[in-house]
Amino acid sequence: MSEVNTAPPLGGWTRFVTARPRLTLLAALVITVLAVFAGGGVGDRLSSGGWEDPDAESTYATKALEREFPASQPNLLLLVDSGTRVVDDPAVAAEAKRITERLAAEKGITGVGSYWQTRAPSLRAEDGRQALVVARLEGDEKTAAATLDRIAPAFRGERGPVEVSFGGPVAIRHEVQTTIQEDLLRAELVALPVTLVLLVMVFGSAVAALLPLGLGVVAILGTDAVLRGLTELTEVSIFAQNLTTALGLGLAIDYALFIVRRFREELAGGAEVRAAVGTTLRTAGRTVLFSALTVAVSLAAMMVFPQYFLRSFAYAGIAVVLLAAAAALVLLPAALMLLGHRVNALDLRRLLRRGRGKGREGTGAGGAAGDGSSGAAGASGAVAPGAGWGRTAALVMRRAPLFALATTAGLVLLGTPFLGVKFGTADDRQLPSSAESRVVQQEIRDNFPGNPSGGLQVLTKGDATPAEYADYRDRIAALPGVARADGPVPGDGGHAYFTVLPRGEAVSEEAQDLVRGIRAEPAEFDTSVTGTAAVLVDSKDAIGDRLLLALALIVVATLFLVFLLTGSVLIPIQAVVLNALSLTAMFGAVVWVFQDGHLSGPLAFTATGDIETTLPVVMFCVAFGLSMDYGVFLLSRIKEEYDRSGDHERSVSFGLQRTGGLITAAALLLAVVMVAIGTSRVTSTKLLGLGITLAVLMDAMVVRSLLVPAVMKLTGRATWWAPGPLRRFHVRFGLSEGESAPRAEERHPQADGRGAETSGTSDGQQGSDEPEGSEGTSGPGKELESGARSKR
Repeated sequence: MSEVNTAPPLGGWTRFVTARPRLTLLAALVITVLAVFAGGGVGDRLSSGGWEDPDAESTYATKALEREFPASQPNLLLLVDSGTRVVDDPAVAAEAKRITERLAAEKGITGVGSYWQTRAPSLRAEDGRQALVVARLEGDEKTAAATLDRIAPAFRGERGPVEVSFGGPVAIRHEVQTTIQEDLLRAELVALPVTLVLLVMVFGSAVAALLPLGLGVVAILGTDAVLRGLTELTEVSIFAQNLTTALGLGLAIDYALFIVRRFREELAGGAEVRAAVGTTLRTAGRTVLFSALTVAVSLAAMMVFPQYFLRSFAYAGIAVVLLAAAAALVLLPAALMLLGHRVNALDLRRLLRRGRGKGREGTGAGGAAGDGSSGAAGASGAVAPGAGWGRTAALVMRRAPLFALATTAGLVLLGTPFLGVKFGTADDRQLPSSAESRVVQQEIRDNFPGNPSGGLQVLTKGDATPAEYADYRDRIAALPGVARADGPVPGDGGHAYFTVLPRGEAVSEEAQDLVRGIRAEPAEFDTSVTGTAAVLVDSKDAIGDRLLLALALIVVATLFLVFLLTGSVLIPIQAVVLNALSLTAMFGAVVWVFQDGHLSGPLAFTATGDIETTLPVVMFCVAFGLSMDYGVFLLSRIKEEYDRSGDHERSVSFGLQRTGGLITAAALLLAVVMVAIGTSRVTSTKLLGLGITLAVLMDAMVVRSLLVPAVMKLTGRATWWAPGPLRRFHVRFGLSEGESAPRAEERHPQADGRGAETSGTSDGQQGSDEPEGSEGTSGPGKELESGARSKR
């Protein structure tokens, strides 16, 4: 066994991590406690908007109108319901006037008006039993929300002969923010215990199962502190906090699965604890670092968009990915140094095995190291570790054209509903049907002739005669889709504005076409159009203008990073294409379910006939990054075996055999977290959670298991080709999980169930790194120790 305990000298990073493990963990504990205080209350400082382009025409017009004509931009609506009376009843009118006057006297409120002041038909319900008071709350989103919290108790509810309810953009955003915070807390309370139970099933050991959760908590708390700091500099979306929880737990679990499994294999192979940690960092640690970079690159692409809703996901995503990787590469090795063989303690599966009368718990230090694997033989070698995945790979490669064609066709078919996608903007209907602001907005849609907060405003600047203004108004009124056009309302400095009410929904395709029509209408003065539909048009244009740049950044960075890992020209191209293909089912389901309304009953949401414009961008970047995460795990094993054996087909089979269960377990655990988030009562959050869940499961269970081995079989040895200059570049700068020490399976060859040579642990035992339910000992202790550079 002397060979087994011989390990390469500890490198600088390994010495740093393992030298003072207690001090490292103590410092991490102190930093985490500080992060709790630094990130405390971050949810209250996050915003629920961010879909508009800050440099767009609509944004300029909105700010100018807020400054010059506050009453033109109401963001708060008070629905006054007179019950069985009509709103013109003297008692109702008197109370409504008192409410209007009191509201106008409140600090931070301007532009107060009401039906009883203006007699505007758009402010009175068609049945005459409801009317509106409109106002503008000054300041940014946080200031307006604070004002709403302050005044609401004095106005909401029964007031004499009327009942008052709050609606409008400020009330909607405030209720969305509150609901998301409540739902996120509930999701965490559900996901954490369920994830812990599943981790115990995967690892067997309760001690090992607690490690990924610890890393996830550190990453989440650290990211909350980062977001809290960013709120001092810029707006950050409340929706980004959901991504923090999902990726914090999901990636921490991924990285911990990979590292802890490798560490347990080393222990099972007879390595000393310090040597096992060193080998783990030099092998699995490199893959974790590489994987984190690929995920961070995908998320960073959202920085190119001007909307802070998208940029917020980049802020949160990059922070949580880097913190999860740092925790996995610093805190986890320190914890493993202290735990040593006790990482396998509290093997709860032994109770199950005893109940079955198996009596197979005496597998030594690595007895539970299979990470939940089952069915593998112990030292006998009768069944290869991960044999089920190996058989799957063999079957797929025997029928590679059939599997490649069928899988591709199936994924494309699932994605076809996305061809009919319609982009819109989130409104009150993303809230539960019982939410107060949604009830108010629905009453306005159903009973009022116009939407006071959904109209268009046309800001003008420049000198014009009354006749010119009238001619311009008449031409606007004659445009298709116009219900009525009013104005102009004159102001100071040559400013004036017109109000245009579109027919139908405020953000319908017709309303968007109307925005374009108004902007194309010539005038003798400068004009700028704003309103809900105008903001949507500008947001879509901003995303369209930068979408190719974002995709190019993701593709180029992914091609480069995967080339560094594999040294191949074809594999990076395959990775990009297959990753994108794995997302088709997600996008097809988003349209079929959330736009078209299928399953809206069981999933408890209201379909609006469109998808919020920014959500597909977020979903693509997040899901593509997670797909690359799993892809790196698989490719690193395939590459390692190919460098060792030079056998292309065996390498593909070996890679899937060794990582199939690991990737599936990681995907299932991440799916638990995403489904918990997908139970949110806010439709946008529900869409994100459930959509990414589908993408992750399709990638792990279909693309990695079927499509990747089929395509790599078809491309054959050409898969590894690269021109001479690129090969030399990779030899010098490429990354590999390998080491120069002899591989354990080279010293202890064994035969699998098919008679082919397979890997064993250094002491002659076999095990699995896949959570397939086996109780065998851990897999090959040194299987990652020969890399491309050492081979060359």
